[in-house]
Amino acid sequence: MILFPTCLGDLVTPEVVGHAETALRACGCAVAPARGATCCGQPAFNAGFADQARRVARRTLRALASTDGEIAVPSGSCASMMRMHWPELFHGDKDEALARQVAGRVRELTAVLAEHTERLRGLGLRWEGRAGYHDSCHMLRELRLKAEPRDVMACIEGLELVPLAGSERCCGFGGTFSVRYPEVSVAMADDKLADAQGAGIDVLVSADPGCLMHLSGRLARTGAPLRTLHVATLLHEAGLR
Repeated sequence: MILFPTCLGDLVTPEVVGHAETALRACGCAVAPARGATCCGQPAFNAGFADQARRVARRTLRALASTDGEIAVPSGSCASMMRMHWPELFHGDKDEALARQVAGRVRELTAVLAEHTERLRGLGLRWEGRAGYHDSCHMLRELRLKAEPRDVMACIEGLELVPLAGSERCCGFGGTFSVRYPEVSVAMADDKLADAQGAGIDVLVSADPGCLMHLSGRLARTGAPLRTLHVATLLHEAGLR
């Protein structure tokens, strides 16, 4: 199993990458680093700059092509970019076949962990509190992953998973969307957080670091007591080592 940390993981949430590796190993996966891989090219791709996206993504593509086995990605949006959009991005390119081959090996982290819930349940994980889950747009609408992260969270004793009315609503990040339309982006984040706080939860959990960065930024600005956590970090706080 290759663990691709993503550029956001490398630069902003390295602890999530470490927790993801620990979770994979606890599930019996032999984990190897994605040496030489940097960014999937998503920011440029979403902004409409295909040539620039290819230039950035090509380095990561070729680095991953030199590895074997599945590629676990602790970010729904990056996993979606690689699995769903790399074949499109590299269509007609010299690396088209390579892109299709690597894309087929990409797995979002919780999709991997959800295949090992019996093992996770046997580890005695415990976290006392109420948690809500935020479905990131890419995971829900492109990768079609909804049950998987919740199945992983259900392996934790003491955790009460509270359904959120707006769990499937966009948080407003959207990468470059938050830069182009900051007022709209902030309003969407505040709506999401108001829903979460109204549900009386202690922590808002997601599997997409981009969403978590956006939401935690708004929480820091408003001073609200709610915390945000990646699923992998929740497992770590529950005792996974």
